[in-house]
Order: sequence, then structure tokens, then C-alpha cells
Amino acid sequence: MSLRYYLYISDAKVDMLLPQVDPGFARKRSAEVGVNVPFLSAKRSVDAQADRVARLERVVRYVDDFCDVGTVDEPGQYVRGRLTMRWGPLAGGQAVYFGGSTEHTVVGLGGASGHVLGAAAPAEGSQVFAPSSVPGLLGGLAATIADDEVPPSALASVHVANRLVRGAEQEVEFLAKRLLHGPSPYPELDAHDDMTVLLASPLFVALAD
Repeated sequence: MSLRYYLYISDAKVDMLLPQVDPGFARKRSAEVGVNVPFLSAKRSVDAQADRVARLERVVRYVDDFCDVGTVDEPGQYVRGRLTMRWGPLAGGQAVYFGGSTEHTVVGLGGASGHVLGAAAPAEGSQVFAPSSVPGLLGGLAATIADDEVPPSALASVHVANRLVRGAEQEVEFLAKRLLHGPSPYPELDAHDDMTVLLASPLFVALAD
């Protein structure tokens, strides 16, 4: 049995999809209650984490079995992949971004930084759009690359961001919702002809074995 070491879990997507996938399974996530008993508090924390992973895995099984799942090079409504990616926060800290590429596709994954495991909750009210939405991601990308160049399109922002975003580079596996996909706007900079650009928002990102 292969165990996953999760880096990112989108609780927002899981909470939205789980009632549609399996209403009977969609119980509210266990929450920590402020009590002055260390053992009980720690137990609630462990239970909440286990419930978080169980809920995610229920949604992932459904998506794999019944939804249109493609690859990075041939994306469906959802995209499964295993790739070496560089990742870190976008400007403002509200969104996290994973950038990488195959021989045929430049790919960027983005979502709320608060869904990175172990991350502190972001300040509320500082962003109009959800960080995992197209407007939220493009706003974060624009802020990150503003001092270098102004891309003419959304896909151009992804292409430029992959050249500028700094962070740890790790091999990861992921399942993500496709947001945007199209021809590369900078073919002169690509390693191969006919490359495409993909922007997606992950349900999860985990370290690959």
C-alpha cells in the first residue's frame, strides 16, 4: 500500500464536492474545542486530520472513477499528474503556486495558501476572490510578476510566472481541476513547437515516492 505525504489539501473543494458525491459520507469535519485538557485537545486534532484525509480520498475515488480525468498534456475536466515542480507563495501570501512543465505543456497549479498543510490561516478580508479561482490566481500572478513584465493574457501570466516564481523544487503528484488551457503565447521561448499552457487548481498535492 502506498501512503501519501500531503503538501496541500483543498478543504474548500472537498466540502463543495463531497455532498454531491456521497451525502451520507458528508458529515461535518471534526473540530477542535477549546478545553483545558491536553489529551482531549490532542485527540480532537488527530481526529480532525484523519477526517480531512478520509473526506479528500472519498472525493478523489469518485473523480477517478466517474469524471473526465486527463493528463497534463491532454487535460480533461480534471488533471492527474506527477511532475517536478517549483512551489511557493504568490505575492501577498494568499495563494500558493506550483509551477513545472513537460516536453509539451507549461503547467501552473494554484490555490489558497491556507490549504498548505501546517500553514497558518491567512488574514480574512484581504482578497475579494478566492485564491483558487481564476480571478484570484491571476491577481496573485500579476502581483508576483508586475515588476518584470506585464503579460498580455491569462495563459501568458502562467508562462511568465513559471520563469519567475522562486521556491522549493520537488517531485509531486496531484489531482487538479482544469481552469484554463491553450496554445503557448511565447513559442519563441519554448523548448518544443506546439507547446500548450495549463492552469489548474489542485484538490491535493503530495510528495511523489
